[in-house]
Amino acid sequence: MKRIFAILLIAAVLVSGCAPGADPVDNVLRIGATPVPHAEILEIVKEELAKQDIILEIVEYTDYVQPNLALDSGDLDANFFQHMPYLNNFNEMNGTDIVPAVAVHFEPLGLYPGRMSSLSDITDGATIAVPNDTTNGARALLMLEAAGLITMPPDSGLFVTPRDIVSNPKNLSFHEIEAALIPSILPDVDMGVINGNFAIGAGLQPEDMLASEGAGSAAADRFANVVAVNAGDENRPEILKLVEAVTSQAVRDFVEEKYRGAVVPVF
Repeated sequence: MKRIFAILLIAAVLVSGCAPGADPVDNVLRIGATPVPHAEILEIVKEELAKQDIILEIVEYTDYVQPNLALDSGDLDANFFQHMPYLNNFNEMNGTDIVPAVAVHFEPLGLYPGRMSSLSDITDGATIAVPNDTTNGARALLMLEAAGLITMPPDSGLFVTPRDIVSNPKNLSFHEIEAALIPSILPDVDMGVINGNFAIGAGLQPEDMLASEGAGSAAADRFANVVAVNAGDENRPEILKLVEAVTSQAVRDFVEEKYRGAVVPVF
């Protein structure tokens, strides 16, 4: 009988992975992220968490829907790819309850040269590619207004389109294109407004930008990318350690050195 009891006890230990009387410890965090720059940043976070015996598993996604669905279903502990306007809209459209754990960085839009290499080169009727989605398209127009190229209505919000332009002295022509495709069509337009993540992925350099959203702009505050979790998980000990690691000096140094202004820390 004692032999049977001992065998059962050993089996229980092997299944649970911990010694008799010890509480199981979940030291694995699964986080979903898009490849650039999010997954790259998380590689630094992974190193920081390893110092605290937490294993960070990074699951990469190439779209903006599956990371939230996987988080909502419990397949992920967190994700890192989106800003708050997108997250709020996703929750509203899908009935999810995903919340921010911490804001990490901002990816400013930049105006990149195509057939024309400087703002002074812009001629009458020049073509500029801008994102065709509502939010980024409006951001692009407001950035171009800040650069002195066009004038938008006073107090323009994030729903303006090229049809709302008040003044267009150069008669610029705006081509509304899917944001991810703009880097590939730069040779066919005079300039293009490109999201930071797509610019990085295309190998464009920050010093090539002819204009960009400022780090102190309203967009920087509104469109900061966040680590998101399911509501109620914000104070899980592992999530608090994730927040600490993703806002560490090591992450700040990595972002500033690698992306040189194409990605800007907000912590």
